[in-house]
Amino acid sequence: MIAKAIASFVRWVLGVAWWWFSYIDTQITRLGGPNFSQIPINRAHCPVNDMFRDGFHQHAVHGGVAPYRPNSLDGGNPAEAGEADGAFIDVPQPVAGEKVRRLAASFDDHFSQVTLFVRSLSGVERQHLARAYTFELGKCYQEAIRVRQLQCLANVDADLCAQVAKGLGLTAPEPTIEPATDVRPSPALSQVGGTWPVTGRKIALVADADTAPALISEAKEAVTAAGMLPFVVAPAGGHLGDVVVDRTFLTAASIEFDAALLLAAPVPAPDADPTFDAKAGQSTDGKPVDPRVVKVVAEMFRHSKAIGCSPDAQPVLAAAGVPADAAGVVVGQPGESVEQLARLLTEHRVWDRFAAVPEEEPAGT
Repeated sequence: MIAKAIASFVRWVLGVAWWWFSYIDTQITRLGGPNFSQIPINRAHCPVNDMFRDGFHQHAVHGGVAPYRPNSLDGGNPAEAGEADGAFIDVPQPVAGEKVRRLAASFDDHFSQVTLFVRSLSGVERQHLARAYTFELGKCYQEAIRVRQLQCLANVDADLCAQVAKGLGLTAPEPTIEPATDVRPSPALSQVGGTWPVTGRKIALVADADTAPALISEAKEAVTAAGMLPFVVAPAGGHLGDVVVDRTFLTAASIEFDAALLLAAPVPAPDADPTFDAKAGQSTDGKPVDPRVVKVVAEMFRHSKAIGCSPDAQPVLAAAGVPADAAGVVVGQPGESVEQLARLLTEHRVWDRFAAVPEEEPAGT
């Protein structure tokens, strides 16, 4: 009995030591000091006087003069709250039957929610998902990891697994757990067919030194009036007339913007390097276009983003290989183009730009 008691006590001490040296030390390290309980995510919703003073990141304004308890200087405060003060108390309750530590069967369900997600997507979204998986797993140099991930996909959805396996040049495995058949697809999980506010969407206004400031201002006002954010992108920083330049061709990136409005077809700026992108910056009508603008527009087109273009800026589309009549490409004056861009952005992406994918039932449903 004594040996068991000692062993039990040692286990308790080790448990407390692990908690203290592991979790508490982690909290202290994260904040750089002992006052981790004062950051918003850790802060109690009720007033707390824990008597902690000083240390790094001390933000509390403490009252009283005695940072310890019991004390006589502060009248013994803070005092423990009693039952009459609404303090937390343990209430004994009778228990009948068996109490066990056991996980519910649902804890062993690792795939049905993923299956629900996959089968709630439209055809084009499932195609995107398969390509994204193929892209990411294709960068993994360990084949064993790719095979293991394919096994997970086989337990999720047979069609998705087959598409990814084909892209990786591997054989789709048989599932170790049959994909769920009782899931009910949720329209809320698909972006296709839904609409969203455009407030706060970022629009790149591509201009050059020859673009009339009044035209840029008109475009900015139209974008702002639609609740979106205009960013003037030009060959160099500073101003174009009285318009402030927000980004340059050197610093602008396609992933930063939700859509673009081309106000000009900028020729290569002095800091453009023709050695790297001379061909990419050459339009079909012989007028050279700054290769960095071509890159941004080509990427936005591939990412299914809306693109507006003034009539004078069409050489940019030609240089980027973007058909002027493609879905989600608007050619016209700035005011009219912004209106159409805003309508396109309510659907988040230009889904019609992709080839139609049959909306057939996925395998296993």
